[in-house]
Amino acid sequence: MNSLHGPDEDVENGKVPVPDEVQEAIRTLIRWTGDDPGREGLRDTPKRVARAWKEYCLGYGEDPAIHLSRVFQEVGGYDELVLLKDIPFQSHCEHHMAPIIGKASIAYMPTDRVVGISKLARVLHGFSRRLQVQERLTAEVARCIQEHLKPQGVAVVIEAAHSCMTARGVRTPGVSMVTSKLLGCFLDDERSRKEVLSLMGY
Repeated sequence: MNSLHGPDEDVENGKVPVPDEVQEAIRTLIRWTGDDPGREGLRDTPKRVARAWKEYCLGYGEDPAIHLSRVFQEVGGYDELVLLKDIPFQSHCEHHMAPIIGKASIAYMPTDRVVGISKLARVLHGFSRRLQVQERLTAEVARCIQEHLKPQGVAVVIEAAHSCMTARGVRTPGVSMVTSKLLGCFLDDERSRKEVLSLMGY
């Protein structure tokens, strides 16, 4: 019988089968940290952890650019700034696989086409649901929008807290990292750059 759910829904609903070797790898990690993977509270943990990571990394199963394939050209001649501000997102750093939790502001100056605003958030999530570094995430989102919408310019600013710094290592909570990628008119024209960064709150 075919599943009534898509692959993403199966992951989120915990219906994805977990290979034995993946479960054993997680049991090994539990033993290595000093606990007993056979005790009652941890018996089902390997499956839960594996399915959680499959969900965290859903971005590997999609091309974020697909969300920009449907555009609208009947916009009444609108060619001013389009900004989606403070989009929450979650990712994981590729160095420690620790959570990165933050927000992104994405703007573009259209030429002859726009997309539904939710698509900008979907592009962000498509790239963030992978093992990442914030600098690359920022650049990937900006370049994807520039390549597929061909606007006059793109601006992406991401602000996020990194658990690999706040919860381990230097253990400095309350610190956030800000990265930006400016393309086209936002890079070349000082007035446009100041406008978009001011509207983003920077």
